[in-house]
Amino acid sequence: MKKYVCEVCGWEYDPEVGAPDAGIEPGTPFEELPDDFECPVCGVGKDQFAEA
Repeated sequence: MKKYVCEVCGWEYDPEVGAPDAGIEPGTPFEELPDDFECPVCGVGKDQFAEA
C-alpha cells in the first residue's frame, strides 16, 4: 500500500500502521480514510497530503 505524507508538517500516513489515535485501523488505505480526516499533528485535511 502507498504511503502519504502531510505537505505541511511532514507526518506520514502508513496504511499498514493506520492512525490509531484518530480511530483509523491498521490496513486502511489512504483512499478509504473519511473525508473529514485531519493530520493528527497539524490538523490539515486530506487534500494537503501527497503520495510518498
